[in-house]
Amino acid sequence: MSYSHQSMGSGQFLLLFYSILCSRSGRGHEFGRTYVVRPKGKHQATIVWLHGLGDNGSSSSQLLESLPLPNIKWICPTAPSRPVSLLGGFPCTAWFDVGEISEDLQDDIEGLDASAAHIANLLSTEPTDVKVGIGGFSMGAAIALYSTTCYALGRYGTGHPYTINLRATVGLSGWLPGWRSLRSKIESSNEAARRAATIPVILTHGTSDDVVPYRFGEKSAYSLAMAGFRQVVFKPYEGLGHYTVPKEMEEVVHWLASRLGLEGWR
Repeated sequence: MSYSHQSMGSGQFLLLFYSILCSRSGRGHEFGRTYVVRPKGKHQATIVWLHGLGDNGSSSSQLLESLPLPNIKWICPTAPSRPVSLLGGFPCTAWFDVGEISEDLQDDIEGLDASAAHIANLLSTEPTDVKVGIGGFSMGAAIALYSTTCYALGRYGTGHPYTINLRATVGLSGWLPGWRSLRSKIESSNEAARRAATIPVILTHGTSDDVVPYRFGEKSAYSLAMAGFRQVVFKPYEGLGHYTVPKEMEEVVHWLASRLGLEGWR
């Protein structure tokens, strides 16, 4: 299949890219419903928020609607239902296939790329004067971080160009796919190093997390920093398990308002 990137808009290109991924993988999983929380004030930023394994966009939207960030539009998609290796092949909503979270975890690049392209497509029609970002919890945090590495590298894992200009990333209780090779990839490109150095990232993780162990959150932050992501903040929460708490969300609110330069926030 041949095409000209210059002859189509970024949204059309992303849709075409996603269809190519599905045809190559032979597993065109259908994404679920997308929920949108409209800004209550001036629209200054749009953030795609990604749920965890087995969840959906509705629960994310309910949490985000309560945050005191009136200038942010939240887009909360629902992952496809797919067989998940961690669950013995049982199907549930998942952004990509995943096995047991361990040092030897094998990344599902096709699944990661398909979800990253879907997320990018959701952001591709936002106004040019609106800052865009990605955030998520658990597996949602993992795909948010993967998308951030695609942004820095300027391409997906398949090599197709990544065209969204991300301005912030939030990852709660997650992990970084592709951490082993990230540093060498970033260091091989001056432009990738520049983008990595300029995007703000905040990671939070509970020390008592029994689903995605704390060490993986810590390792993710370290791997990003070693790869040249200079604006990474890592916040540990003593005794916190695999869930969020108000104090953690308050930290995220403060960080987003500051990093995105939101008006009228206190």
